Amino acid sequence: MDDKGGSSRVREWTRVAKFTFFSVSAGLIEIGAFAILNEWLRLPYWLSYLVALVLSVLWNFTLNRRFTFKSATNVPLAMLKVALYYALFTPLSTALEHWLTSGLGWNEYLATGINMALNFITEFLYQRFFVFGKSIDTLEKTRE
Repeated sequence: MDDKGGSSRVREWTRVAKFTFFSVSAGLIEIGAFAILNEWLRLPYWLSYLVALVLSVLWNFTLNRRFTFKSATNVPLAMLKVALYYALFTPLSTALEHWLTSGLGWNEYLATGINMALNFITEFLYQRFFVFGKSIDTLEKTRE
């Protein structure tokens, strides 16, 4: 194995670790924001969920663009691509969760855990190869 291949592999695993860390932090933001909006401010469930989801996606996108993928790509275009991902993933995952819990009688937390894992894996791959694929590590080159 040459140095280039080895360092490339390390770089990719570092990206996975950073993405994981930022995803966990985004999940904490989503839970915290939802609790504040739903429990303290008594907003309707759907509005609390939507605002909390948007906040967590913005947090996750911002940190991953800058620190995980180090991308100097067109930010509005990249955000639109992420919005399209969620426009597709959210209804599909909602339908899957409904089918698993209501149709098959699975535990709600198990179904939610499956959806969270699917979201984590598919969002990483989507951002890595589609949103930021051609612009990875370009942020540092623009600073030189």
